[in-house]
Amino acid sequence: MTGTPQEGGPTKDVEQRGLYYDELETGTRYLHRPGRTLTEADNVLFTTLTMNTQALHLDAAWAAGQPFGQRLVNSMLTLATLVGSSVAQLTQGTIVANLGLTDVAFPHPLFHGDTLYSETVVADRRPSASRPGQGVVTFAHTGRNQDGTVVATATRTVLMWEREAHR
Repeated sequence: MTGTPQEGGPTKDVEQRGLYYDELETGTRYLHRPGRTLTEADNVLFTTLTMNTQALHLDAAWAAGQPFGQRLVNSMLTLATLVGSSVAQLTQGTIVANLGLTDVAFPHPLFHGDTLYSETVVADRRPSASRPGQGVVTFAHTGRNQDGTVVATATRTVLMWEREAHR
């Protein structure tokens, strides 16, 4: 409930949300900040929770003898963090569903202690042909490490609410 200034309460409430379909413009790039530094604990927990027993993520001695000379952050953790970092700014409370991911690539690994900085471009949008009040949006996600090197890319298609239909 909103109070009045005379009562000493807040004068208005602001609820964190993403953007509605009709607020998104093709070609707009959103920079998601802050970045997320991925730690050894993050990597080991995610890897074991998802039953991924790949030694490249878990066995430091074995990974030391591999081409990168150390353990790599699990690429599925990188992808989940890349997409997850966009939620508060773009889809929090305004998404109906994820429809799919395509063109996922990991051109450079992340290592323990690297920071992932994510950005999203609205690549395409169209009204839903079968769901009035909703629209289909294609996001192009890019993740870079602290040095600006691209470490992950993905195209994600989502179903979003239009503002008036969601009230």
